Amino acid sequence: MDAVLSFLAHLDTTLFVFFNVHLANPVFDVIMPFITEKTHWYPVWALAILLLLLKGGRKGRWVVLVVLLAVATSDLTVNRILKPLFHRIRPCNVVEGAHLLLGKKSSFSMPSSHATNFFTMATVFSYYYRKYQIIFWTLAALVAYSRIAVGVHYPFDVLVGGLLGILIGYGWVVVFKKIVDGK
Repeated sequence: MDAVLSFLAHLDTTLFVFFNVHLANPVFDVIMPFITEKTHWYPVWALAILLLLLKGGRKGRWVVLVVLLAVATSDLTVNRILKPLFHRIRPCNVVEGAHLLLGKKSSFSMPSSHATNFFTMATVFSYYYRKYQIIFWTLAALVAYSRIAVGVHYPFDVLVGGLLGILIGYGWVVVFKKIVDGK
């Protein structure tokens, strides 16, 4: 078991160096810190919620409730339970030569709450608004990748976060489907 964990850690570090160091470029140096900054997304989400509440009808109001509950669940699960449980040090603090765009962070790394929350939202929005799902999944993937590009997460952190987000988002969709549709 130790050999498997050691191999996975080595693979994760190798992938991190590839994405963070070898794919680093001046365009990413400008774009990725902007994409990864959660406060830049607040106006987008506020506008989306406002539009859904005002123009989305009954469905829109349900979607807002589902998304808010799902993201609250994903964020609390990651930050209060999983990060303290895994206790994984961020790559910005241990990988020599990492391309750091945000400096060092002291919180734990596994899983990425950014990836979890954005994939949670992508799952819920994609279920209810399938026509726009390519936009939701693309945004979630960009935010997840940005966490590697700026140097604060390993690829497995965002992979686990993304998968967890999909599970949590889908779980809330199922709960609300039962409540609303009785199915």
